[in-house]
Amino acid sequence: MTAKKIVILGSTGSIGTNALDVIGNHPDRFDVVGLAAGANVDKLAKQIEQFHPEIVAVKEKSTAEALKNHVRGINGTKIVWGEEGFLEVATLGNADLVLSAIVGAAGLKPTYAALKAGKTVALANKESLVAAGEVMTKAQAEGNATLLPVDSEHSAIHQVLKGNPKEVVRIILTASGGPFRSVSAKGLEKVSVEEALKHPNWSMGEKITVDSATLMNKGLEIIEAHWLFKLPPEKISVKIHPQSIVHSLVEYVDGSVLAQLGWPDMRTPIAYALAYPERIETKCRSLDLVATSPLTFEEPDTKRFPCLNLARQALEMGRTFPCVLNAANEVAVAAFLRRQTTFLGIPSLVEKVLETHEAFDLKTLEDVLEADRWARRKAESLLKV
Repeated sequence: MTAKKIVILGSTGSIGTNALDVIGNHPDRFDVVGLAAGANVDKLAKQIEQFHPEIVAVKEKSTAEALKNHVRGINGTKIVWGEEGFLEVATLGNADLVLSAIVGAAGLKPTYAALKAGKTVALANKESLVAAGEVMTKAQAEGNATLLPVDSEHSAIHQVLKGNPKEVVRIILTASGGPFRSVSAKGLEKVSVEEALKHPNWSMGEKITVDSATLMNKGLEIIEAHWLFKLPPEKISVKIHPQSIVHSLVEYVDGSVLAQLGWPDMRTPIAYALAYPERIETKCRSLDLVATSPLTFEEPDTKRFPCLNLARQALEMGRTFPCVLNAANEVAVAAFLRRQTTFLGIPSLVEKVLETHEAFDLKTLEDVLEADRWARRKAESLLKV
């Protein structure tokens, strides 16, 4: 068996480290040929020492110099930096699969480049399709690339979405409800950063954990699902499932509802994407349905958590609105983490930015980046008011 050659964009983050854990357990199946990360020199140096990639990219030149000092004596790894370095890694000629796991809009250009280059892209950077769905799917078609979802919900749908899409009544994305599912509207006014970062089921990065708490993450997933599975917004619904065991469901015209279940462990959907169309063993726990019972479901409360409706509205309005939604949310979450706005200030800021936006068509990646820049400037200015 020839080992599948893997590039990981965002190798020091939560998804990247989990992916390398899966790969490390299957050294005969995978060969890490490229890594890209931000500024975590220590962690990246350890990854280089273990996997010996051909090329590694970091954000800054100073980080590249520091990394070279850390891995001195390891031959064969080329270290590059900046946007050009990231694009070089994303389009590495011998790579069979590119895992796009850079957080936020920073992942747009490398993901776009990988699709244009005809790579199989395992997508954990949901912002690529949220902000630039039309542009990304066009690049996928032009490059004859393959796009595989890594989010647990979209991975679940990919696993059970069989047959003709016309047979599908709807897909159902599940959400844990986050740490504030039972907190009153009054209580949400006093939410602290520390409380928002305590997710009941999943271990994730700070930004996505806050998005889960506001339900914006699920709103972004609705937009992503629209582009991944070519389904209209009315065929994409959300249900709160506090146990995070049922990762998503597909309802068919004959009344059948198919679901994918498993413990909340990102190694499962990562392994599915890395090995697709095969399946490989992971170190994840075997699911005990009796021990996890009861499994419950409820409707999301969009009055207490307005981000879900804001995302739906952005998708329905189309054009640059989803991109602006995403950028404004990134600014709002960053401000919350810096304690410059409140938890409820996040949806408030996003809504204000959307209300003042004059949309335009997205034809190129530069159009996407222009809308992204406008939204960030607008959000930052509103924070100062």
